[in-house]
Amino acid sequence: MTDLADKVALVTGGGTGIGRGIALGYARAGMKLALAGLETAPSADNQYLSAHLGGYSAAEAAAAEIGGDAFAIDADVADAASVDAMVARTVERFGRVDVVVNAAGVITACPIAEMSEAAWDNIMGVNAKGTFLVNRAAVLQMRAQGGGGRIINIASIAGKFGTATLTHYCASKFAVVGFTNALAKEVAREGITVNCICPGIVGTQMWTLLNDAFAEPGETPEEAYARVIDRYVPQGTPQTDEDMAELALYLAGAPHVTGQAINLDGGAAL
Repeated sequence: MTDLADKVALVTGGGTGIGRGIALGYARAGMKLALAGLETAPSADNQYLSAHLGGYSAAEAAAAEIGGDAFAIDADVADAASVDAMVARTVERFGRVDVVVNAAGVITACPIAEMSEAAWDNIMGVNAKGTFLVNRAAVLQMRAQGGGGRIINIASIAGKFGTATLTHYCASKFAVVGFTNALAKEVAREGITVNCICPGIVGTQMWTLLNDAFAEPGETPEEAYARVIDRYVPQGTPQTDEDMAELALYLAGAPHVTGQAINLDGGAAL
C-alpha cells in the first residue's frame, strides 16, 4: 500500500461525522488536509432541520484540532462554482490534490405522499449532484497534475436496498453507487481510482434525526437506536467514524481497487 505521508487530501463534510473521522485518520497518517464544510445552506431539508449547518465552523475546529497542514474551506458541494473554488483553494495552499473524499451529505425522513418537490430536489442536489460536481472537479485537477489519484465517495447501505420514508435518500445513494462504478471505468487508465464506502449505522447527526423518525410509540430515540441496531446489525453494534477512517486509509493507498461500493455495516446488508 502507498505511503500516505505528505499526500494532500480534500475532504468534504470534513468537520463533522464520518468526514471528520476520516480527516483525523488521514492526519494521523501524515497527510495534508483541506476540510470543506458549509456554514449556511439554501434549504432546511437536512438532518439539522435548519439552514444553519455550521459545517464551516466545524471544519475550522477540526483543522485547529489537527494543526499543522490542515485548513478549512466554506463550500457548497451542490454549487459548481463553489466546488471549483474549493479545489482551487486546496491547490493554492498545497500545490496539488492526491485524494478527494466526498463525505458531505444530507438526509430527511418523509412518506412519499407528504414529500415536497423541494425536499426531493435538495436531497438529490447535495447527495447526487454534489457527488458529480466534486468528482468532476477532482478528475480535472488530477488530470492537470499528470494523472493518478484517489476519489472516495461516501454512499450508504441505503444505496443497496430501500427503506420506507427514505425514498429520496435511497435514490440519491443508489445514484452515487452507480456513478462511482461508471466513473471508475472511465478514468481507470489514468491511474485514478474511484470507490464508495457504504456505511451502515453510525451515530452521527443523521441518525439523531432517524432515531426520532423510526421510534415506535412510547419509545425514546435512544431506545429506537438500540432496537434498530439489535434487529438489523448481525454483529449487534453500531459502526464508528474510526471504522470509516480505516477503510478510507486503505482505499487512499490501494492502487488496484476501483469501482467498488464496499459495505462497512456489521453485516447489515448481507
